[in-house]
This record gives sequence, structure tokens and C-alpha cells, in this order.
Amino acid sequence: MPKGFYTVPVPVNEPVKSYAVASAERIALKAMLHELRSQELDIPMYIGGKEVRSNDKVRLAPPHDHKHTLAYFHKSTKEHVKQAIDAALAAKQSWEELPWEHRASIFLKAAELIAGPYRAKLNAATMLGQSKNAYQAEIDASCELVDFLRFNVLYMTEIYKQQPPVAGTGFGVWNRLEQRPLEGFIYALTPFNFTAIAGNLPTACAMMGNVVVWKPSNTQVYSANVLMEIFMKAGIPDGVINLVYPSGPDAAEVIFAHPDFAGIHFTGSTEVFQNIWKTIGNNIHKFKTYPRIVGETGGKDFILAHKSAEATVLATALSRGAFEYQGQKCSAASRAYIPSNLWEEVKLLLINDLKSFKIGPTENFTNFINAVIDEKSFDKLAKYIDAAKNDKEIEILIGGNCDKSAGYFIEPTIIVTKNPSYATMCEELFGPVLTIYVYDADKFDEILKVVDATSIYALTGAIIAQDRYAIEKATRALRNAAGNFYINDKCTGAVVGQQPFGGARGSGTNDKAGAMINLLRWVSPRTIKETFAPPTDYKYPFLIAD
Repeated sequence: MPKGFYTVPVPVNEPVKSYAVASAERIALKAMLHELRSQELDIPMYIGGKEVRSNDKVRLAPPHDHKHTLAYFHKSTKEHVKQAIDAALAAKQSWEELPWEHRASIFLKAAELIAGPYRAKLNAATMLGQSKNAYQAEIDASCELVDFLRFNVLYMTEIYKQQPPVAGTGFGVWNRLEQRPLEGFIYALTPFNFTAIAGNLPTACAMMGNVVVWKPSNTQVYSANVLMEIFMKAGIPDGVINLVYPSGPDAAEVIFAHPDFAGIHFTGSTEVFQNIWKTIGNNIHKFKTYPRIVGETGGKDFILAHKSAEATVLATALSRGAFEYQGQKCSAASRAYIPSNLWEEVKLLLINDLKSFKIGPTENFTNFINAVIDEKSFDKLAKYIDAAKNDKEIEILIGGNCDKSAGYFIEPTIIVTKNPSYATMCEELFGPVLTIYVYDADKFDEILKVVDATSIYALTGAIIAQDRYAIEKATRALRNAAGNFYINDKCTGAVVGQQPFGGARGSGTNDKAGAMINLLRWVSPRTIKETFAPPTDYKYPFLIAD
């Protein structure tokens, strides 16, 4: 708990390196890619600071080169999950009693390691394991995670400084507020698509004095292993963060029945999160406390254009927003509403953009598009594309080809529909598929209602327009349709410290990663009132007879 307050470094967003030809960062990253590809790692679990191995190993391969073996990781059993919980609880008292500035120092050091000596390694691991190009890996694995760590330290200090007002209490009473870690352990369940999220979910909880059992997505284990190396190098004590790789059902069976389960920090699918919520509710009588449930889930994110929009601005927002990292961002633009007066110009711009995309492995820095994460994702996307090809009311404007012979490559695809409720306008695909509905340019009010009602999700959205009245109208009409809303920009790319991220409806609890709001979920406040001259008689003045 806090022992004193000190000035912490005021964070600024980590500068994004360009990786231009002949730059030092490009040379270092290419060398690291070569080094990692030349190795075949044996990735253990980390429980109580110790490397733990099992008899069941799982192969890891680059999604863009699935015949190449990067590593094998040791799959966890239910017993390993129990061991991780025990290790976390054993570390709990010492960790939560450590003064806050020493916890802060560990995570600030981790940020420095990522920004400096580990930058190339973490980026390269993300590129190989998750098929991100150099720029996407840089803004994710390095810059965003550095920002999470540094800004969260600042938010932590601001939380600890908050105290009750003293007005009206006089000098005879001292009111204080103490922020305690939650009573028990936190379960961090992290996704494949952002190394930064995988790093932030366990560390945000640990920073506030909690202990964590961390399960990453199997398809992110390769870079998760590098993250754990960084955390240990930064000085995280044994047992504070425990990294395990069980199946989802095995983890759930153990964790959601444990009396010391205190909360979950989650990013993943809406379906999984809803099942978790249901399980926690059914088991609520088993827990010592009411668990904190924090989750960022799916999205069916939109870009809406008004007839006053500039065609080049709109086309660029769609090309980047829909297809960067193969559309595998929670925030990716997957449905667009384009007014009829702009369609012909925008259509040509989009076709030209997509024709210029180079597709292939991440190791070739000229490739803008890489592979989707695994065969399951590939097959799902191919099924939607095939259905669209066979629907007479649907037009495949460009793309539509799929090939998994060497890697899981889905060609960036634009579907044009005359039905605003067509499946790919409503359902989350999580891939490089954009569906466009062209609406009557004079029916903006009607299309606002369609955008708001089409999807169960409410994560990100954008309005592209020059007409300020239209911008204000859309901002107001769509206030519940997106937790992060953009004006004249793509609907991706939230920056820590600038646009706290999260959505509502089917998109999660909107506890805003990268903001103080999120850290407040991982503490339990205790109010302390101290009276210096306590009363010595129960009688109040009104009891005295006239």
C-alpha cells in the first residue's frame, strides 16, 4: 500500500519508428527475424517464477508459413491451473504490502526494456507468431504496450492521491480513503491480435497490488513468452503473474469454482465472455467476494459517409480501417454506408487501393497484407465469401480469393449489398472483408437509424463528412452505437492517453483500457474515519429536559 507520494515521470506516447530502408531499426528487426526463424523454442509455463513443463506439447507456426516450426509450448492441465492459483495466493501478501512506488518501478523498467533492448525481439515475435507486418507490430507490441505501462503508472498515482473532502469535519476527525487490492486472484484471459493487450491485461491488475493467473490465446503464446521474459527481467516477483496454457474449459472449471477468484480481465469474443459471465453468476455463492468482471469483446464497426464527404478521405479511411492487419482488429471497419452521390468515385479509389496491396509473409517488408491467424479463421472467412459469391443479390467488387497451401491468405475482399441486413453487415467476421451498402444520398436521417440498429455491437464507428450539421447529428444519433467514435478518420488506431478504448452493448463493459477507469476496477476502497476526541456519553443534547 502507499507509503508516500512522489513525482512520477510524466508519460508521452512512445514515438513510432518508421522502419524505412537502411534505418537502424529495420536492420535490427530483420536480423532478429532471421535469428528467431533459425531457432525452435521449447516454451514452458511460468508458475511461481519457475519454468514448468508437461507431457503434452503444441506446435507453433507462422500463420503465413504454416510448414515452418517456430516452437512447441507445454499445454497446461487442470493441475497446472491449480498450481498457478496457489502460487499467486502465496505471493499475494508480500506483493500487496510492497509500497506502490516499488511496484511502479518494475513496470516502468519493463517499459524501458520494451522501448529499448527488447524492441526488435518483441516486434519480431509478433510478426512471426501473429503475422503482423513491421509497422503493425511496432505500433502494437512496442509503442502501445510501452504507453499502457507508463500511463497506467501515472493513473495509479492519481488514484492513490484521491481523498475525501474535509469540509464540515473540523479538526476533530480525519477521513481517509485506502485503495486495497482485490481479495483473491485475478484471471487475465488475453487475445491473439494485440501483443499490447496481452501485456496490459495482467499488468494493469498486478500494478494495483493484485496477483494474476494469465492465459493467453494459443496463437499468441510465442510473443507472450517474450513478454514474460521482459516482466521477469524487470523484476516482477515470483508468483505475481503466472503464465499457463490450458484449454478454455479446463481453466474455467478450476478458476470459476475457486473461492478466491476475485475478478477477470478479458478481451475476446462476445460469446465466450457471455458464457464466462453466466458461469460466474451460477457460481456466485462459492466466492468470498463478488468478482469484478471486465471485458472488451466483439465489434461490427462502421464507417458512415455523408453526401458532403470528400471521396479520397473516405476511401483512405476504408482501405486502412478495414484491411490493416487483415481486419483482425476489434475496431476494424467491417461495414460501410456510402451515399449514392459519392459511390462511383469511391468505388474506383477502393479498387485501385486494393489492386496495389501486396500480399505475403511478414518478413518481406513490402507486403501490406499478411495471413489471417489460423486455419479455423481462414475456413470461417472462406465460407462467408463463398456464400456471397453464390448470392445473386450480392456483388464481389474486388477480391474473394483464398489460399491456404502455404499460409492462411485471404485476399482483401469488398462485398456490395443491396440489403443493409445482409449477414456480413451484421455478423463479426474478424478478417479482411468489408461490406458496403450504398444508400440514397438524401436519406441521411433514415440511414442513421439503420446504422444504430443493425448490430448487437457498439465498439467503434466513424462519420466522414464536411457538413458540420451532419457531423453533429450523427454524433448525437449514434451516441450508443460506438464507445470510440471518430470524425473524419478511420475507426481504428486508438492511442493510450488520447482515446481510452472500449465499447458497450455486445462489445463489453466499456471499462476503457488505457484510462484510470480501468485501474479503478482492480482496487477495493476502504474508508477510514479517525476521531481524535471521541464522545464519552451516549446522550444527545435534545434528550435534556426543558
